[in-house]
Amino acid sequence: MSNHLLRVSGLFAGTEDKPILHDVSLSLGARETHVLMGPNGAGKSTLGRVIMGDPAYQVTDGSIQFDGCDITDQSADKRSLAGIFLSYQAPVEVPGVPLYSYLRTITQKRPELKMTARKFRARVGEIAEQLDMDSSFITRELNVGFSGGEKKKIEMLQLLLLQPKLAILDETDSGLDVDALSVVSRGIEAYRAACDGTLLIITHNTRILERLSVDQTHVMVRGRLVAEGPGSLIDDIDAHGFEQFERAAEGTDAQ
Repeated sequence: MSNHLLRVSGLFAGTEDKPILHDVSLSLGARETHVLMGPNGAGKSTLGRVIMGDPAYQVTDGSIQFDGCDITDQSADKRSLAGIFLSYQAPVEVPGVPLYSYLRTITQKRPELKMTARKFRARVGEIAEQLDMDSSFITRELNVGFSGGEKKKIEMLQLLLLQPKLAILDETDSGLDVDALSVVSRGIEAYRAACDGTLLIITHNTRILERLSVDQTHVMVRGRLVAEGPGSLIDDIDAHGFEQFERAAEGTDAQ
């Protein structure tokens, strides 16, 4: 039996009028930390959303297997219930929906996470304190009026509450100041320690990776995975940028 938690094979995907991903293959093992890097517009976020089942994107070829099951045609809610979590680069505001009610609803849909209302309040309060979140945030509308850093803390709150098997973090460090970045980094470390899950971190800079032990690094350019290597590849990218990989992509496109 394969020990791959996620296996993406020969994936072609995009929007209705624009192909974005080209023959992408990627494997993540259980309890591993992978990093997906590349310049802006490379297709990194698209890959995360396609794995999550975002209906704005269509798979035209290839397959996605998660935890031994083919999920290529499954809806996003079924993938979420199976244990996939996606932290969006720009979390949306949902007026009229209190954060507490939202959190309570999504956990109740996961049988293994069901608990009494009293235990749930205590658990949410515990995580909020861990993330330096003001307890008053919990009663506010979901993401409405929150700063960028506060929205990312709420994403971390959901991550620690839901304990997914696979967490895809899309540009979680985008727009964060030093203090907020430190809190988010602690949240990621707490997820790895408590949940023993798998991480796919999508980013184009290396700030959020400084405190993580990375198993494998993947580089995407123009919708193609053009390189992969150990965590030390991040240092090379930090020093030299993506130019060498963009040249490799040009060579692939010319063939």
